[in-house]
Amino acid sequence: MYILRVALLVLGIVVLTSFQSFKVEEELYTFVPDVYQELPLGSIKPRGWLLQQLQIMRNGSTGHLDEVHPKIARDNGWLGGKGDGWEETPYWLDGAVPLAYLLDDAVLKAKVLKYIDWTLRTQRPSGYFGPLTKDEREKGIHITTDHCESGEDWWPKMVMLKVLQQYYEATNDLRVITFMTNYFKYQMKTLKTCPIGKWTEWATSRGAENELVIQWLYTITKDKALLELAGLIESQAFTWSTWFGNRDWVMHAAANQTDQNWMTRHAVNIGMALKSPAVNYQRTGDSLYLRQLKTGWNDLMLLHGLPMGIFSGDEDLHGNDPTQGVELCAIVESMYSLEKIVAITGDIHYMDALERMTFNALPTQTTDDYNNKQYFQIANQVQVSRGVFDFSLPFDRGMNNVFGLRSGYTCCTANMHQGWTKFATHLWYTTPAGALAALEYSPCELKTKVKGQDIRITEVTNYPFDDVVSFKFATKNAVAVPLQFRIPGWCKEAGISVNGQKLRSEKGGQIITIERTWKDKDILTLHFPMEVTTSTWAKNSRAIERGPLVYALKLEERWEKGNEPTEGDYFSIYPVGPWNYGLTEEGVKKPVEHYSVVAKPMPESFVWNQKNAPITITAPARRIPNWKAVDGVAHQPVTNRSNVYQGEVGKDVETISLIPYGCTKVRIVAFPVVK
Repeated sequence: MYILRVALLVLGIVVLTSFQSFKVEEELYTFVPDVYQELPLGSIKPRGWLLQQLQIMRNGSTGHLDEVHPKIARDNGWLGGKGDGWEETPYWLDGAVPLAYLLDDAVLKAKVLKYIDWTLRTQRPSGYFGPLTKDEREKGIHITTDHCESGEDWWPKMVMLKVLQQYYEATNDLRVITFMTNYFKYQMKTLKTCPIGKWTEWATSRGAENELVIQWLYTITKDKALLELAGLIESQAFTWSTWFGNRDWVMHAAANQTDQNWMTRHAVNIGMALKSPAVNYQRTGDSLYLRQLKTGWNDLMLLHGLPMGIFSGDEDLHGNDPTQGVELCAIVESMYSLEKIVAITGDIHYMDALERMTFNALPTQTTDDYNNKQYFQIANQVQVSRGVFDFSLPFDRGMNNVFGLRSGYTCCTANMHQGWTKFATHLWYTTPAGALAALEYSPCELKTKVKGQDIRITEVTNYPFDDVVSFKFATKNAVAVPLQFRIPGWCKEAGISVNGQKLRSEKGGQIITIERTWKDKDILTLHFPMEVTTSTWAKNSRAIERGPLVYALKLEERWEKGNEPTEGDYFSIYPVGPWNYGLTEEGVKKPVEHYSVVAKPMPESFVWNQKNAPITITAPARRIPNWKAVDGVAHQPVTNRSNVYQGEVGKDVETISLIPYGCTKVRIVAFPVVK
């Protein structure tokens, strides 16, 4: 009966009044517009290998998680049932919604729209929304601003707000604006009684997710009370900006692995929190927040950074040893934070960081069909199997390292879908002055309007494997529009040409602007020469890099299928052949002379795996006989100040092959150096 009463009440919902009844301390807020503004969802269409990746996801778990994952499939709370009303359904939608519109897939659109429509339809008259609560079901209590305690945790709603924002950007469905206005007024009235951390610390640690959507709505409605609401949430949430800036936090996180304050070093919380200083800067205009962000990011990567561009987190921050793991959720959330940081700050440093994380850390942690995921990946991963390894959260079942649909926590089963999809939506931005900006590179097509005129720019490239990116223009009439491009920090000097004629050269590590009147069939080409280099990591180890990619030892793989009663089917993977190599000192010092690059054509159907790897680097190395795995962990051999391993090494110099890290499952990426 109560469900019926809720439905009847919903039919009578009226738009709540604006926030103007709240006094806003305007002097606290100097809102700073995005340096780079996002384009509407659907403006960018993936092409080439990126399209194939998204199609794999559509055919795999992203397109069918509601059918194969019991937690979402059974009596879903976000459809009015008694099942999942927590984070996993919104997590899945947070990737499935952009995928549906990137691929313009009618079936997937219809599937996700069921959840969106139910959420929009069942908003309570007070503005509260979400699955029916225990008090609503069992006591018939109406959730009002006077009875906010009958609601449930703020956290899952934060994710659903991101889902609704993306849906609005794709469709301009004005129901979303009304819905959010109503909900944020409810929050303003109730947060002092039911603060952000009333139910769990998950909401307290992730307040920036809520603030980000509030500030997005402000850009549409210009209601300054929204900024007050965002500031109120910030005052109740974890003080990430202060922690990032004062340096004590990251050092304590490195030293402490107890159960005390573990939420403050939980890697996924940190991945989300990276955007917090940028969100605060946007709301206030206080540049201190940008300095705090820079300090926090640099310290995080110095003390906990791994060669593939992400910090350790298994589940807690756990230092920079290459035998530490990282949770898949931490990667996709850090990517999203970097995408938002890029938009707000325009800082190329974070653009380069996003590129490194995406092309190295992300692809290795899912299977070719996108139906299985690995909860924790390890940088130097010499086997994938059940075990405790060196993780801060090993679990008694030892399932955190294997590949499976439900292995480890299923948060990543639901959350992994936003990684590639949101990256695809952030390849291009626009600026307040009307420029178009290509800040990340992958094959795609941009359709937009410039001065009221349709323009299509097709980005033709096999980047990050190839060093050439071409932009082909299609426009009925010539159009003058400035174009901005990122010259990656790893590139010494880029070449720019138009229609086959050299335009100019530019140094790496900057954003360049090309002002020109573009005609139909014009072609602009960027050339980013990729040189083989080495970088230094923990325990005096070295990684081999070329352009945006990090390279790892190519090892043949032996897969074994198993089953665990609670977590279902899973896969273990073991190397075939030796892995215990050290790079020769001479090669590390002069990589251009000693390392060879072999490229092959991109396969017609590309998957991030060993078979399809289009680039191989060969390097001289020697075996280290005493470097052996202990309980599946390949602890780094000790070196002295000369950075050279002093123990016994093989007498023969061998030639080893390395492939892009993202194409591997078992590997060595951080190598000792030997004579």
